Amino acid sequence: MVFKRRDRRSPVQVVSEFLYPRGGWTRAFHYVKHRVRRLPDSPERIARGIGAGVFASFTPFYGLHFVIAALCARLINGNFLASLSGTFFGNPLTYVPIGVISLQTGHFVLGTKYKERVSNSLLEKFADAGSDLWDNCVAMFTDRKAHWHGLEVFFDEIFYPYMIGGIVPGLIAGAICYYLSVPLIRAYQQRRRAKIKAKFEAIRKKAEAEGDAADQTSLVSSGKRNRDN
Repeated sequence: MVFKRRDRRSPVQVVSEFLYPRGGWTRAFHYVKHRVRRLPDSPERIARGIGAGVFASFTPFYGLHFVIAALCARLINGNFLASLSGTFFGNPLTYVPIGVISLQTGHFVLGTKYKERVSNSLLEKFADAGSDLWDNCVAMFTDRKAHWHGLEVFFDEIFYPYMIGGIVPGLIAGAICYYLSVPLIRAYQQRRRAKIKAKFEAIRKKAEAEGDAADQTSLVSSGKRNRDN
């Protein structure tokens, strides 16, 4: 296949590059920024796509952020590829603060109590939910009994408050990224168009100069032949 990697990565390499990309997060950020700026679309549509991707990063649907970003971009007439790039806002460096903000907001809106040391609580509840999910899948084919306590606690204390609480900060972060992105993308596109125009102008002038030189050479050669005759 054309887009298939030549060097196959092991599962360990996939996980390690997800947590820390090859070349570092700074290089990955600049690569995404460069790709977004070069998208062939209006600054407003690209910025709306970025905002949709940022908003999707505040949802608890890990693994589906690309899908949510694409759907949100479609709803607000944003650029599809820019929305996928916007999900880069959610990464292992920002997941914890995003989760804390979303959970605090969700528990406040729902009127429930927010437990302290949420980073530890998150890890424990994710582990309990994953353990329950695995045990229940095994129980479908064995004599084990299905237990849903870990999943119930995860839904009540983490998932549902996260989903509700991520809406407001997600909208705020998405709007901020939109308004910051529009002038930057517009300035970049104008500068890029000016460079392309200047390049073509230089090529045109060079071609005209070469044409004038060729015409002058042709006239000299014609004059010389006339004198010889």
